[in-house]
Amino acid sequence: MNYKKIILLFFLLCLSVNAQFITGSQNYSSMNKISSAIVISDGIWAGTAGGAFYYNFMDSTYKTFTKTEGINGSPISAIAKDSSGNIWFGSQNGKIDIYNPATKIFKNIFDVFNSERTEKQINAIAIYGDTAFVSTSFGLSLINIKSLSFFDTFFKFGNFNSNIGVNYSFKKDNIIYAATSSGMAVQKAGTTNLVAPDSWNTFTTADGLNSNIVVKIGSYRDSVFVLTPIGFSTFVSTTWQNFLTTFPKGNIQDFQTSNDSIFILSDSNVYYYTNGSTSHYSSNAYTGSVKMPYCKGGKILLTYDQGAAFHIKNESNASFKVSPNGPTANNFYDMAVDTKSNLWVATGEDAGGVGFYKFDGSSWKTFNMNTAPLLSNAFHKVAVGSDNTVYFANWGSGFVKIKNDSSFQSFSVINTPLVGMPKYPDFLVVADMKTDSKNNLWVLNHDAADKKALNVLTSDSTWYLFDNLPDPNVNQYRKLAIDQYDTKWFTTSSPNKSGLYYFNENSSLPDAADDRSGYISGLNSNSVSSLAFDKRGELWVGTNFGVNIISNPNVILTSSASALKISSVFTLRQQAINCLSVDAINRKWVGTNQGLIVAATDGSSLLATFDSKNSPLLSDQIKSLTIDEKNGIVYAAVEGGLTAFYTTALAPGSTFSSIETSPSPFLIGQNLSLLTIDGLIKDSDIKILSISGNLVREFSSPGGKIAFWDGRNNEGKFVNTGIYLIVAYDKEGNSVATGKVAIIRQ
Repeated sequence: MNYKKIILLFFLLCLSVNAQFITGSQNYSSMNKISSAIVISDGIWAGTAGGAFYYNFMDSTYKTFTKTEGINGSPISAIAKDSSGNIWFGSQNGKIDIYNPATKIFKNIFDVFNSERTEKQINAIAIYGDTAFVSTSFGLSLINIKSLSFFDTFFKFGNFNSNIGVNYSFKKDNIIYAATSSGMAVQKAGTTNLVAPDSWNTFTTADGLNSNIVVKIGSYRDSVFVLTPIGFSTFVSTTWQNFLTTFPKGNIQDFQTSNDSIFILSDSNVYYYTNGSTSHYSSNAYTGSVKMPYCKGGKILLTYDQGAAFHIKNESNASFKVSPNGPTANNFYDMAVDTKSNLWVATGEDAGGVGFYKFDGSSWKTFNMNTAPLLSNAFHKVAVGSDNTVYFANWGSGFVKIKNDSSFQSFSVINTPLVGMPKYPDFLVVADMKTDSKNNLWVLNHDAADKKALNVLTSDSTWYLFDNLPDPNVNQYRKLAIDQYDTKWFTTSSPNKSGLYYFNENSSLPDAADDRSGYISGLNSNSVSSLAFDKRGELWVGTNFGVNIISNPNVILTSSASALKISSVFTLRQQAINCLSVDAINRKWVGTNQGLIVAATDGSSLLATFDSKNSPLLSDQIKSLTIDEKNGIVYAAVEGGLTAFYTTALAPGSTFSSIETSPSPFLIGQNLSLLTIDGLIKDSDIKILSISGNLVREFSSPGGKIAFWDGRNNEGKFVNTGIYLIVAYDKEGNSVATGKVAIIRQ
C-alpha cells in the first residue's frame, strides 16, 4: 500500500463514523507563493502557502503534497533536508511534517501545534548533524532527527524578553547563533546549559548591529555575518561592525554564500561580493516577496509570489519557471459547476480578485487581464446558464459572458443601460446574477444610482430595468436566487432595511402593473448570507443565526408574504451560516466558521460534520460551496485552498440503461458492508428477488443514481449464499431495469 492510500484510508476511517457516503477526497491549492525552498541533486523542493511540491530536473515533472497526501501543516513556512535525505516542513500553525522520499511516508510532529501557545509559527529549520534546529515564534527548539523528539527548547536569551521569536538559527565552531527581532543572541563559549539565560550573550544596535531586526545569518571566510532590513553586520570579537558597505543601496531581500563569494538579492538584481568588491551578476523581472534560497556553481534559484525561477548563468544564461499547475492564488470567493462538470471559480472583490479559474478535473486555467480581454480582475460571483454559458460578476466593471472558453463579451455602463453608484456612475458593481427558466439573465445591481436594482437581459438581448421594488431607499444588494416559478429572491445588507425580498414579473416583462414584490419578515435574522432551493422547491435561507426554510415560496404568486410558511432548522440553531448547497439526493451541505455540516433532507438531523481536525479540510471557516451532481463531488473552499469530497450522491439518470452492482461477489455476514446499486433514475423503488423469484427485500432509493443494500432481508437477517436479482422501477412502474449479484455469506 503506497503512502497516498495510507493517508486516504486514515481520513476515510476518521469520516466513516458519521459519513459513510464519502468515498474519497482531494485538496487543491495554489503553490505559487513559495515561502522556502531547497535544491537537491535531482530537483527542487518547495514549501508554499498551499502545501509543498517537488520538481524533478530529469523529466520536468511535479509531485504535489497537500493534506490528502500527508502534509498536515499549512501554510508551509520552512523547509530543510537532513542527512538521511528526509525533507522537513515547518508550518505557520506549528506542525512539522517529515517526508521520506524513499518510502513515500510522512511522519508528523504535533508538539508545538498542540501546545497552548498563541504564536506557533515555525520560522526556519536548520540541520546540524543529528539535530534539527527549529526557529519558532517563541524561541529555539532542538529535535533529534532519529527519534523526532524534542530534547531542548530555549525560551530566554540573556536580557531579551522571554518567549522571543527566533527568525533564524546558525551553528559554527560549536557556537549557536539566534537571530531575533530584538537583536542577536550568541551562545557563550563552553556553556552547555543553554536553557539558562546567562548562557547567552545578546547584541543590539548599541553593540554595532545595523538593526535589531535580524533576518538571516551566514558565514564568510570564517566570520559570521547577518542580514538586517537596512544592511549587513559582521561579528568581530565581541562586537558587530558594518559589512558589505560597498554594496549598492536598495531593498536587500536575501543572500547566499557560494565558494569565495556572497550573492546578494536586492530589488530586481543579483550582485556578488568577492575580494572586497561588489559586482552586478544578473537582473530579474520578479517583484514582491522575492527570495534566493539557493546559489551554487552559477545556478540561482529565486522564489517569488507567482512561483520560482531557476537561472543557469554559466551554461547558457537560461532560466525557467518552476510552478505546478493549479489556481493562481488560494482565492475561491464563489464557485459553480457547468453541465460538463467544469468547475468555475470567482476570486474576489476589488484588489482581492485575481481573475477567475476553470478546473476541468485535471488541470487549472486562469483568466485575467493578462490572458483574456477583461476590464478588471475583480470577479466575485459566477453563474452558469442552462445552455452552459458562464457569467462572471465584477466588482466595478459590470459582468462578462463566456462561451467555449474563447468567446468573451463584457457588459458595463458603456454598452448596457445599467448605471453605477451615485458618487461613481461608471463604477458598476454587479452583486449577483442568475438565469431563469427561459434562460433570461437577471442582474442584481449593488447600489444603482437610478434605484433600478433588479434588471434582466433576455435571451434575445433585450434589457428591462425595474425600479418598482418594495423599498426604493434600499441598496447594497448581495445575493440572488430564482425558483421554479421564476420568482427572484434577493438580499440586501442595506442599513435602511436589510433582509430578504422577492420579485415576480408574472411572465410579462414590459408590463409592470402586474408585478409582485415584497419583503420577508419572520427570519431568524435579517443578516442573510446564503440562499438555496432544494429538490422539493423549498427555499433554505442561511443567516448569521441559523437556517430558515420557506416551504411554500409559490404562495406569493397569489397572496402576500404573510402567507409564507417559515420554519427554523433546530439542528442548525444559532450557527453562523456562510454558504449552503444541495446535493443530488437533497441533503444540505452547510458551510460555517467551525467547519462543514451535512444535514438530512429536511434538516431534522445532522449526518456528518467535517473540520480541519477530522477531515482533509485545510481550515475550519468555509468560504464557499458548490456541488457537481453528475459526479457527486462537493467542493468546499477555505482560506488555504479547496477540498473536493467525493460522495455517493450522483444525479439520477433520466431513463434506465443498466443496473450495475459492486462488489461482486458480495461478501456478507461479518463486517458491515454495503452493495452498491448503480444506474437508477430519480426516486427509484428496488426489489431484491431470489433466483426463484421470491421477494427478499424492498426499499426506495435515496433519490440519486446510486442506492445501497446491506445484504439483509425484510426481517433484518442476512440472506443465504446464492444469486439474487435486482429489480429497479419508477413510482408508476412504467420503467424497469434489472441486474444481478452473487452473494457469499461468511
